Amino acid sequence: MSSGNTWKVVDRAVAPIDPAEGIEFVSDPGFGGIDVFIGKVRDLNQGRPVLGITYDMFEPLVLNEIQRMVAEVEAQFGPRIKLYVSHAKGRLGVGDVALVVAAGTPHRDEAFRACRQLIEEVKHRSPIWKQEHYQDGDSEWSEGCSLCHHEADGAGTAHAHDHAH
Repeated sequence: MSSGNTWKVVDRAVAPIDPAEGIEFVSDPGFGGIDVFIGKVRDLNQGRPVLGITYDMFEPLVLNEIQRMVAEVEAQFGPRIKLYVSHAKGRLGVGDVALVVAAGTPHRDEAFRACRQLIEEVKHRSPIWKQEHYQDGDSEWSEGCSLCHHEADGAGTAHAHDHAH
């Protein structure tokens, strides 16, 4: 894997995730394409009003898995790529940034495809647990995609399940 990629976990008790950091990281004078995915906490999930979520994880395990995913995407798209992943840890409120994935490449098609593949891999393979906190005072651990059994298409995007992303 090239040294041109980064991945990290951001403890929300310390700082928020800054999407501009991802854009700056993947920017390069030779790149005409940059694609960014910003995942935010929404106020409704499966018909239930949400106040916030808590992400829990064993950080070294998560970082190792994300490193593998980044290496796989880089191997598929070649060395002229920069990839960035930042995932929140801890309590987040509605509207807070939970995840940023960015890809920079010489051409837009590669950037779109690499970013999409990496975000889907992160959502489906990362050992990260999400607890949703609802307006009615209840909280539930969400069945995350890393727990799904799915059949991926060539881009790793198709799978069958009944929970929301």
